Amino acid sequence: MKNVTVSLDEKTAAWARKHAAAQETSLSRFIGDLLERSMHQSREYEQAMSNYLAKGPVKLKKRGTKYPSREETHDRSRIG
Repeated sequence: MKNVTVSLDEKTAAWARKHAAAQETSLSRFIGDLLERSMHQSREYEQAMSNYLAKGPVKLKKRGTKYPSREETHDRSRIG
């Protein structure tokens, strides 16, 4: 585990101490957990965006056909 010094303004430090105490954990552990969750969310977002962009564009209408209905347009079953 790496030790890091963090500077916080008084208002932020008070908020962090309060929430750490509510979770019955140290301020250090509380901040570490916040950063870890943020890191995982960022990775998940980047992976989802990469997957989405890899699929390429989708044509909504072929020549001579009608536009899709609202239900078809908002159907999420094709994603993923």
